[in-house]
Amino acid sequence: MPSRTAQTPARAATDSGRTAKDSAATARFRNTWFAAWLARPLASFHLVVAIAVLLTVLGLVMVLSASSVESYAVGKSAYSLFIQQAMMALFGAVLFYIALRIPMRVMRQLSFPVFALSVVLLVLVLIPGIGLEVQGSRRWFDLGFVSVQPSEIAKVTLVVWGAHLLASRQTERAGYKDILMPLVPAGLLVCFLVVLEPNLSTTIALGIVLSALLWFGGLPLRMFVTIAVSGAVAAGILALSAGYRSDRMRAFFSPGDDPQGIGYQARQALYSLADGGIWGRGLGQSRAKWSYLPNAHNDFIFAIIGEELGFLGCALVLGLFALFVYAGLRIATRSVDPFIRLLTASATTWITAQALINVGYVVGLLPVTGLQLPLVSAGGSSLAITLLMFGIIANAARHEPEAVAALHAGQDGRFSRLLRLPVPEMYSPARAQAARARSTAKAKPKPKSGVKPAPQRRALPPSGRGRSEPPRRRSVDSDTARRTSRSTESWRSTRAWEPSYPTKHDRDRGHSR
Repeated sequence: MPSRTAQTPARAATDSGRTAKDSAATARFRNTWFAAWLARPLASFHLVVAIAVLLTVLGLVMVLSASSVESYAVGKSAYSLFIQQAMMALFGAVLFYIALRIPMRVMRQLSFPVFALSVVLLVLVLIPGIGLEVQGSRRWFDLGFVSVQPSEIAKVTLVVWGAHLLASRQTERAGYKDILMPLVPAGLLVCFLVVLEPNLSTTIALGIVLSALLWFGGLPLRMFVTIAVSGAVAAGILALSAGYRSDRMRAFFSPGDDPQGIGYQARQALYSLADGGIWGRGLGQSRAKWSYLPNAHNDFIFAIIGEELGFLGCALVLGLFALFVYAGLRIATRSVDPFIRLLTASATTWITAQALINVGYVVGLLPVTGLQLPLVSAGGSSLAITLLMFGIIANAARHEPEAVAALHAGQDGRFSRLLRLPVPEMYSPARAQAARARSTAKAKPKPKSGVKPAPQRRALPPSGRGRSEPPRRRSVDSDTARRTSRSTESWRSTRAWEPSYPTKHDRDRGHSR
């Protein structure tokens, strides 16, 4: 048997060969046109815009195909639902453009008032005579020409306000209680109001938003797991509390018990996917939309995509969402503003998780929840609000340091010049800290005349039993620091989510190539 010392040179030669192969593969990728395009300053912005346009156009085409038979059967035009969806797509495009023009500073200033307004709307929609009740659920405001669902608005406002709150607390070196308060009580209040509608699917989406904010906000893993388990238990109790929800759970675990009753919809969706095969039956040639698959244009539109466009069409949809994940996390890691990092990462998690849940219950991997496929399923409020969120993410992409430098240098491109978008401001930690200091000074009450101010307590030393100390931000510049850290800080608090200084290149921020 050869000795250990005799194997070392051979192993070293093998490792060096693998390293050389990996370096060659990396060099070949960098020489491709796609890598060269990704290296452009505004590549993230163009990716987000292209994904939003492609998913919206695909959704309009599939809504027209899936809803034409049902619309014609009820005595209306075959294009009635498609026209409504197209009008909401135009309205969503306007919201997308408005989100592109709003400065991040203004967005942060308006985050809490708009969030409070969304909570008021959730309360008003529950009042009989104000909220519109459809099939036992009071979720909409009927404005005559369109119906608005305030729970969809609450998703965006919770993301923006939560990111603003956590970004401020991160910079102030706040403790874990400051991370949880008041974000978690406010998020639970919103979830409670949505449960009263009742609307379990949107409650799940709001829970995903809250969990993403806490995850990327740096909550310790043990506390995050506790909150996640508590949320899962609450969702299970809610799923079994109502009759139709418990029927869905029973149909998921025993799909063959009632194939013509509660399990009919999920069974027909699987038939539609199987009927499509690899290439599909052709656009507009679905059989399931002829009253065989309920809600074919809404919750189960992915099954119609699989039937008409086949496996390739489903792979196209999943590929676009995978590309969206890459673009969103790319924006989060390349940005230096902690608010943009939290906002982009949390919004990306919410939209992607909602898409995966929809696809999951269509293919039979999850119970039917009623969550729509973002930008693809029929639903005016969902489409417009999701386009608004895409606009906010695209706005965040224009605030990457390299993008800001290029825009200030006049390299905005024809698309930005056509839209007449404003040039974003470069993020400065010193300017942000000065602004927070001014706001804190304004909020601090002034002492009354003739009254001596209360003596301040002497700060306790940073160590010793029974003495409190502010939580320290752990340095994770190397793998050794990650392994040797004994603190209760989250291992997710990497430099990608910490405040940094504005630079133009990843190399200057410590990301070695």
